[in-house]
Amino acid sequence: MQAEIIAIGDEILIGQTIDTNSSFIATQLNLNGISVRQKRVIADDADAIKDALDSIASGTKLVFMTGGLGPTKDDITKKTLLEYFGGEMVFHESIYEHIEQLFASFGRKPSPVNKGQAMLPSSCWPVINKMGTAPGMRFEKDGVFYFSTPGVPYETEHLVEMEIIPWINSNLKKGTVVHKTILTQGVPESELADKLEAFEDNLPEGVKLAYLPSAGMVKLRLTSYHGTEAEARVVVDEQIEEIKTILGAVVFGAEAQTLQEVIGIGLRESGATLSTAESCTGGYIASLITSIPGSSDYFMGSVVSYSNKVKQDLLDVEVETLKKHGAVSKEVVMQMALGAQKKFGTTFSIATSGVAGPGGGSDEKPVGTVWIATATPDGVKAKKFSFGNNRKRNIRKAALMALDLLRREIQKIEV
Repeated sequence: MQAEIIAIGDEILIGQTIDTNSSFIATQLNLNGISVRQKRVIADDADAIKDALDSIASGTKLVFMTGGLGPTKDDITKKTLLEYFGGEMVFHESIYEHIEQLFASFGRKPSPVNKGQAMLPSSCWPVINKMGTAPGMRFEKDGVFYFSTPGVPYETEHLVEMEIIPWINSNLKKGTVVHKTILTQGVPESELADKLEAFEDNLPEGVKLAYLPSAGMVKLRLTSYHGTEAEARVVVDEQIEEIKTILGAVVFGAEAQTLQEVIGIGLRESGATLSTAESCTGGYIASLITSIPGSSDYFMGSVVSYSNKVKQDLLDVEVETLKKHGAVSKEVVMQMALGAQKKFGTTFSIATSGVAGPGGGSDEKPVGTVWIATATPDGVKAKKFSFGNNRKRNIRKAALMALDLLRREIQKIEV
């Protein structure tokens, strides 16, 4: 089954708001075996909305529209859909009761403007929005189903995941599309493609491999359109295992897992603890680690040693080492890791020191130069990396690489 997504909003077109709704909808559709033909962003304009609906591709059975359902005059989607699908505005008492209850939970009463949100085209089936005041709407025309949801992300997410997708799965026949994703760290997309060239050349019919790179990692997504859902899953699982065999330790997880989740599992299972000593990453590693609920079980703390004085006073980095080698060096980062390991009394520690940029580089240590050290019960190791000249990407890449080096130590993989 084929779908299209239309995001409505001038704020998206001018870059004031990022369109996360389309991404979420596309993800949910793909998880449920529905392929997305295209996504579009259009203006808050009646003609633009009608033109978009008129230009739906042949074969599309589902159309998702987000935005323009608020109570103010600039929210024109509902009125435009009434003109497009016909009918008249009808007041829905049950929807207004929900709006009243929602306002009462905030200690308020709805205004006349809010009451207008219970007015919907008679040509639609209402979809009650438990997370907000603007209901979703479902229309049907010439065998195509149209779904309209608010622009507020958490409201659209609730409606799509809890109301619309279940309705589609219960009422409409859909084709088979199965996706599975594995996650790799530390190897560029081009190198992965080289390693997987023969594998790609021999993929079964109806199976595709996609490379999804981001700063510091690459996702590999396998998609199968093969036979029944059960058959497609078998085919994808077989190919995933072959990729893992080819890439080995480069693969660290699957689907929506993160490095910090994988590390947390490893530390908790082994009863080990962790600390960090961060210079160029400025606490970002600690932030990633503590984003996992329950991380206090294994993460003891961090020293953000941005200055040399803090490196000396809190991490016992030797003055002579700093003078001789500089802060961005193998010797200093190793002492930082050992200092954090000792201070916090942890099993493992990781440390970073580098030139994040955009300034501060030299011929010997250009922007993007980062040293990362891991201290373990068996000693301390350090590796040098060159990440590039973009500060934000350098910080992200350094943090993920540090976590991956730690993962390999925990899993006893040769670093």
